[in-house]
Amino acid sequence: MTDLRRILIVDDSRMVRTSLSRHLAGVYEIREEENGESAWQSLVLDHSIEAVISDLQMPVLDGFGLLERVRSCKLKRLREIPFVLISGDDDTDVMERAERMGVSDFINKGVSAAELKTRLGNLLQFVDTWQSLEEARTTQTQDPNSGLFTRRYIELQTAQALSHAFRRNTTVSLIIIGFDRYSEMVEQLGEHKASEISLRFAQQVASKVRREDSLGHFLPGCFAIVSPDTSPESCVVFADRLRRAVADAVIVSGGKRLNLTMSIGIASVPGDKVTAAGTLIDLAYERMESVVAAGGNGTKYGIIDPAATVSPLNIEQALKLLRARRPEAVLQQLEQLYEHLLPLLTLLQDELGVNLQLDELHKKLQQRDQGH
Repeated sequence: MTDLRRILIVDDSRMVRTSLSRHLAGVYEIREEENGESAWQSLVLDHSIEAVISDLQMPVLDGFGLLERVRSCKLKRLREIPFVLISGDDDTDVMERAERMGVSDFINKGVSAAELKTRLGNLLQFVDTWQSLEEARTTQTQDPNSGLFTRRYIELQTAQALSHAFRRNTTVSLIIIGFDRYSEMVEQLGEHKASEISLRFAQQVASKVRREDSLGHFLPGCFAIVSPDTSPESCVVFADRLRRAVADAVIVSGGKRLNLTMSIGIASVPGDKVTAAGTLIDLAYERMESVVAAGGNGTKYGIIDPAATVSPLNIEQALKLLRARRPEAVLQQLEQLYEHLLPLLTLLQDELGVNLQLDELHKKLQQRDQGH
């Protein structure tokens, strides 16, 4: 066994293969093939090959044919493998065609050992750097530009919250929030401006969710919230508040007011009979998409069990929830809490000689509940 990186040299000339192999001896491990077809088989089967040096003119399958197969392959490792073509002349048309097909570099058959090693080393270094960045992106928990959690982290948090819910027999809810007609917004305002508006919204939402909730990116113009120990009823109240706030917001761009609306999908366990995090996420997203298909500006959720009634709150409990930044639970019972507070409010009104418009306040609360 060797620790050297493996290079595939493809040429129908044994002399050329031998010459290139000598240039790279001691630095790389070499595998040789005499035509594109046999080279293709080697690439598919031999996962240790990290770069290809191929002649252009060959029998059975030429260099262009091999390059085309590699760049259109379903295997990511082959689509991204460094591919160097051996060119016998400076034919501009040939080089332009190869560049369009995704060639990495060109060499001629008289290339020196030093130049070949340098070019190949640079290509492999570039691949290593790119792979390191890709790995960093998949493992990072927060987007460096927005400060929000990444989609990968949201998926992990969903799995963790779901596992906890099953062990403790508690609830976990997932909310997917998306701007309606986001692609049109991008077309109208440009990608940067549209992203800026959606990010500004997400940052506002971040200030309203609990510490134990996780808010992150899902898709462009689309965000997800993982909310442990939160019922779907509470999520619906929270979602509708968000929708109304966005629809009523005055957002101006280029001197024109933007009419923005949102579609929201909610999935919860144990209400929705799913056992996998991916299924829960897909269900919430499908519900959001169905709202979009119906015209947008709505919230869709699963069947809420009427037996799962919410315990009535007293004033002290409501104040504790507000201090814990959980207004959604309080909002569900505003009218009942108002009834508890009414004697105190009436006393204040009479004692101070002011009109608190209690009748109007009660009317507004009734209209609000009817609107739900």
